Parts: sequence; C-alpha cells; structure tokens
Amino acid sequence: MKLFNFKTKYDADNSGHFGIYGGRYAPEMLIPALEQLEREYVAIKKDPAFEKEFFYYLKTYVGRPSPLYFAQNLTKKLGGAKIYMKNEGLNHTGAHKINHCLGQALLAKRMKKKRLIAETGAGQHGVAAATVAARFGFDCTVYMGEEDIKRQRPNVFWMQRLGAKVIPVMEGSRTLKDAVNAALKDWITNVKDSHYLLGSTLGPHPFPSLNRDFQQIVGYEVRNQLQELEGKLPDMLIACVSGGSNALGLFYRFLEDESVRMIGVEAGGEGVSKKGRHASRFAGGTLGVVQGYKTIFLQDKEGNIAQTHSISAGLDYPGIGPQFAYLKDVGRVEFSSATDKEALRAFNLTVKCEGILPALESSHAIAEVIKQAPKLSKDTIIVVNISGRADKDIFIVAEALGDKEWDKFIKEKSK
Repeated sequence: MKLFNFKTKYDADNSGHFGIYGGRYAPEMLIPALEQLEREYVAIKKDPAFEKEFFYYLKTYVGRPSPLYFAQNLTKKLGGAKIYMKNEGLNHTGAHKINHCLGQALLAKRMKKKRLIAETGAGQHGVAAATVAARFGFDCTVYMGEEDIKRQRPNVFWMQRLGAKVIPVMEGSRTLKDAVNAALKDWITNVKDSHYLLGSTLGPHPFPSLNRDFQQIVGYEVRNQLQELEGKLPDMLIACVSGGSNALGLFYRFLEDESVRMIGVEAGGEGVSKKGRHASRFAGGTLGVVQGYKTIFLQDKEGNIAQTHSISAGLDYPGIGPQFAYLKDVGRVEFSSATDKEALRAFNLTVKCEGILPALESSHAIAEVIKQAPKLSKDTIIVVNISGRADKDIFIVAEALGDKEWDKFIKEKSK
C-alpha cells in the first residue's frame, strides 16, 4: 500500500476532529449516509485492490504522474531560490480536482450509488465530477452560483457536454458557498441513491480526511520526483488555499518533515483591510459551525456568513478546511494572502517567463513565490503547486487586462 496506510500526528481523531475543528454537524437524515461513507473509507484504506484500481486510473485516465518542472527562467529572473512547479494543470480536465473526483467515483460505485451531486465555484471540480460520472455511468447534477456561471462559462459548457445537469444557484451571493448549500439540500432529499461528491478538504467527517487522502498523490509524487532530481527534500512548499484540497495534497506527505516550511496563500482580493472584498479567513475570521463542520469562517457578529471576493472563482469560499485551521494553530503551516493585482502580475510573469498558463487560483501561490524566492539562497528549493491551468479564466483575464481585441471578438460573436 503506497497511499492509504500513511498517517501523521496531525490527523483527525476517531470523531473526525482536528483539535477543536472538523467533526460532523449534519442533519439527522444525512448521518446514515455519512456513516456508510466512513465505513467504506476505512475499508478501502485497508484494501490493496482499491488502491491498485485507483492507481490504474490515475495513470491511464488522469495521466499521472504530473510533471515536476524546474522553472529555470523564473528562478533566474527572481534571483534567489530554485523554483519547481508541480504542474497539475496537465491532468485530464486541467486541474488537481480529478484526483479526488476519481477516488470518490470509485467509492460511489462500491456503494452502488446511481447519481453524483457536486458543487463548484471555478468549475474545475464540476468538470471533473461530470467527467467521472460519464466514465463510470452515473447521472450527475452540479450546483453553481449564478455569478460563477457568468465568470466561468467555458466550464459550464463542458459540464453540459459531458451530460451533467448544471443548476444555477440564485440565493445569497450566488457563489460557491451558496452552491454548497444547494448541493446539501439535494443530498438530503435524494440520499438513498445519490453520493455527494464534495469538492475539497472540508465538510462533515469523513470528507476532509477522505479528499486529503485522494489528493496526497500530489505530495507523494513530488517527494519521489525531487529525490530523483535533487536528491533532497524541498525547503519550502507553497500552494493557494480555499478549502484546501490542492494545498493539503502537496503538504500532507511532508507534515512530519520539520525542515520543510509550508505556506498556504489565501485570496486577498482588493485588500484584507476591506471587509467583504477578500476571502482571507485568517484576516478577521472567527470560529463557527457551517455546512456540517467547525472551522474558521468569515462571518459577522451574529454568525452570518460574510460577503467575500476574489478575482479567482475558486478562492472566494468563506471557510477553510478544518485540518488547515488546526495546522495554523499548532504552527505547522504558515498563511499569507495575495491580492487580485498581485495574482494577475504573477500570472503575467509566469506566462512570459515559462510559457505556462497558471489558473488564477494558482497565480496566488506564485505571487507568494515572487515574494519569497529573492530572499532565499540559491541552494534553497521551493515547490509551488500549479493546481490548474487558465483555460477557464480567459474571460476574467481578458477583462482584467483590458484586452480590446478580445472585447471586439466577443461583441462580434454575440451578434
């Protein structure tokens, strides 16, 4: 067993709590489904046949291992640490999301479910969910906030082509948190034959640990690849953080290597001093219980979820995965933020230096690399997770950069 028998001292207890965070605060109707999911999760962790099947599809369908690429030009330009990029954007469907979607689809098949329910913000999780639904013969419904549908229309198109029913969510801020609420309501109503394919390392137990274990393939590969390339561990790992799936996927296999520094980068939006215009949970967030679990949320004094903002549709969720809240408390992972402008600058620099199109989410992580690398010696190694590629962001980037030719093209097509 390569993956599922791996444990750290930072894992959840038997009730799904990471210190005071996590747990299972779900409606009574969902408890049997969550208990079934936990039983199956425990079972597959001991089943070499399941892991063999998971690895088979990771290799032949997802296209793993994804490359660990030495960003020579960016390294030279910044003039400090050596920068490696784990390019998850080269996975099938263009992001890391396919890793846990594949794992959960195999679990749903094992539980004899007939339908997958998913929520999505940036659309990458929705596309991955629709993809595995098509591959394994599930019906699929994806909930997506109306605002995110406008921002990420290409992914909506592909979800629909894959056979998924995409339902716009009109309530609240019409973004990811509202899509999660809608997906949970659907699951309550259709719990018998449906599996909720939750999209990150959050939600009620066992989802935070379950998705982390499917995503840890990222760090597992990095450890092996860097040993082959450099003969050592990385000195620093950097990844963007919303719920935490791509970051925890990179960090998890290194948590007990105390020499490895880890930085999670939240969405600073228009600045963390501007209420409602960022999504940095550690800049004013407080402890709360929302959507089935306990963690740090951006909320008002009455406990209502606060408005959030990010140029990247995948980073504007108001809560953070419970394991990350715990890792922050114990000092194992550091957190920073990058503004919309910093992310755009990082995007442009990466495109022009390396010919790589990082998703706007991943560009937040690169913004932190730009801050850190020049301060470090040339024998220091940074690994940054490029969690997805920017195909989905073409409308946002073109508008933000004021591309007149693109604007003209869209207006002509709309006629």
